[in-house]
Amino acid sequence: MAEVKKSKLVFFLVGSVLLISFTFYAYQIIYVPNILVERDDRVFIIKPGATYRSVLTDLGKGNFVNDMVSFSFLARLAGYDEKIIPGRFILRKGMTNLQAIKVLKSGKQEPVKITFSYVRLTDELAEKLTRNIGVTPDEFKEALEDFVESNQDGFTKENIRSMFLPNTYEVYFYVTPNELIERMHQEFRKFWNEDRTAKAKKLGLTPIEVSILASIVQAETVKQDEAPVIAGLYLNRLKKDIALQADPTLVYASGDFSLKRIYNVHKEIKSPYNTYKYPGLPPGPINVPQIANIDAVLNYTASDYFYMCAREDFSGYHNFAANLNEHSINARKYQKALTAEMKKAEANKN
Repeated sequence: MAEVKKSKLVFFLVGSVLLISFTFYAYQIIYVPNILVERDDRVFIIKPGATYRSVLTDLGKGNFVNDMVSFSFLARLAGYDEKIIPGRFILRKGMTNLQAIKVLKSGKQEPVKITFSYVRLTDELAEKLTRNIGVTPDEFKEALEDFVESNQDGFTKENIRSMFLPNTYEVYFYVTPNELIERMHQEFRKFWNEDRTAKAKKLGLTPIEVSILASIVQAETVKQDEAPVIAGLYLNRLKKDIALQADPTLVYASGDFSLKRIYNVHKEIKSPYNTYKYPGLPPGPINVPQIANIDAVLNYTASDYFYMCAREDFSGYHNFAANLNEHSINARKYQKALTAEMKKAEANKN
């Protein structure tokens, strides 16, 4: 009888120790920080096609997890090994195994900010939009070509850049090229609300044409308070069917964006973007205009101006004129100031 009691006591003690040990271990793997211990928050990227094993490998190589055995055990217990969701996830300093597994298993991704400001060409747009996401510039351009072929909103290869509004947007890292383009399409539609659309219609322009004109205004001035005046000047020319004669369109037509001055030879360039040779708007924007310049066209300043010339004080502003005679006077003042400035620079060299 004593032996039986002794055996029961030993069994009880061993069982108690095992239970305490298991409880302690269970507490540790669930509640003790095991992610980025003594490290800062970091992005963890899971690529499409990743396996449970490759995820563990990346977590280990990147020093995200302190104790991989406990993480792997709990991950399998939670069923994470059965479905891996690709994406861009933020793992935070001092997370527990359970917290990290919940983030990865839920697919709750941290959005990526994409932004672009001054862009001339589609190649530049593709590079800037895809810089921080899983889409490549080539994938973006291929999807954009497909969109141009199928859209019903009047977007063409030449004017498609009108659809993109410079801003900062949040998307997920593994957004598809088509999803990204559709997002930009929806932003365009949202921007062109009833009020803006009505203003464009009153000008006799489509939203796309407004963006094209805004791109020229943007290239003409960095002074935002002057943009509505320049927009009004070009609208006067369009109404009278007078060629816009906008120098920035010749720079675009030449393909040489380093051009600082326009000469008569440039005015002979055979291109639909040559607004000296061909009246009306060019077939597409010469850059992706800022929202402020689109609104400058829609809310233009009415005037009788048809000509403009850089001011002789080199302030970046322009002198405006209603007729060629006034314009010639302004042009001579600028040329005189420019010649004097060049002579001064030459004298300083010597």
